[in-house]
Amino acid sequence: MKIIIQSIRLTLVLVVLLCVIYPISIALAGKFSKGNGSGEKITKNGKVIGYALLGQSFNKPEYFWGRPSAVAYNAAGSAGSNKGPSNPDYLKEVSNRVDTLLKYNPTIKKGDLPADMVTASGSGLDPDISEQGAIIQIKRVAAYRKIDERKVAELVVENTKAPFLGLFGPNTVNVLKLNLALDELK
Repeated sequence: MKIIIQSIRLTLVLVVLLCVIYPISIALAGKFSKGNGSGEKITKNGKVIGYALLGQSFNKPEYFWGRPSAVAYNAAGSAGSNKGPSNPDYLKEVSNRVDTLLKYNPTIKKGDLPADMVTASGSGLDPDISEQGAIIQIKRVAAYRKIDERKVAELVVENTKAPFLGLFGPNTVNVLKLNLALDELK
């Protein structure tokens, strides 16, 4: 009987801790973050056009392209492709992405393509690309917009974020923010 009472007490403590205290603390932490727990909204002319932490599809040649998405950038269905590197369908997808990038960026060699530009992220919603992923697109974007390449390169540098604490991961560029800055460039 003593063990049963201890088990019931432990269960009640865990229910209160994990079903009440933990969710409330996470909700409060969210309220103190950017966007007050609703995400960092990006607005243009007073209208929400996206979120800083959710990738979007950009496929026009005059814009920087983001990382491919296995879920077509659908935030309701966040997921990776779950296809392994030896899966023939996956290899065909990656090969098609490589061909598309090389078609629109003819000055780039196949070996210079960063992996993040041809492989989808685990969530399918990655808003950032590597700095190298942005750099390889500068010539194309500048040519289609008839803008000096140096101006476009400066925008890339201005929108490049260093890794967390300077240690964890590569330099990244938020594609939506970069494209908005690009639209404002005259």
